[in-house]
Amino acid sequence: MPPRIRPATPADAPVIIEFNRRLAEETEGKVLDPSQLTAGVRAGLADPGKGLYFVAEEENAFLGQLLITFEWSDWRNGWIWWIQSVYVRPEARRRGVFRALFEHVERLARQDPEVIGLRLYVENGNRAAQEVYARMGMKAAGYLVLERYPL
Repeated sequence: MPPRIRPATPADAPVIIEFNRRLAEETEGKVLDPSQLTAGVRAGLADPGKGLYFVAEEENAFLGQLLITFEWSDWRNGWIWWIQSVYVRPEARRRGVFRALFEHVERLARQDPEVIGLRLYVENGNRAAQEVYARMGMKAAGYLVLERYPL
């Protein structure tokens, strides 16, 4: 049976914070500043304009999460939803948790005529994630992400 997908609430902040901490460590070898991470997650949960978190549950146990953020495309006159902060507990991987999260978000996006696409970014060396995303129909967009951080 697929997991239950629901919008996250402020009460979910401790789990999302922990999942984000694990995500950064597992995929990028980064240790996030706990106070900055906590403030960021809480700010995102408090303001839907910053993004929308979704969680996957099974029998009241958290299995995974993702975050949607928004980019306006003037070229295409529509919104692109960015999938970010994807994390699935190791013991829940390869059980369709990400697929359930992705399909839920895709269904919501298709219901909004102003949403024209989904995007995500993935670490260059994270082949396992790239394969999962490819199976979901995602493909390289032909763009390289550049940044100036921190300011």
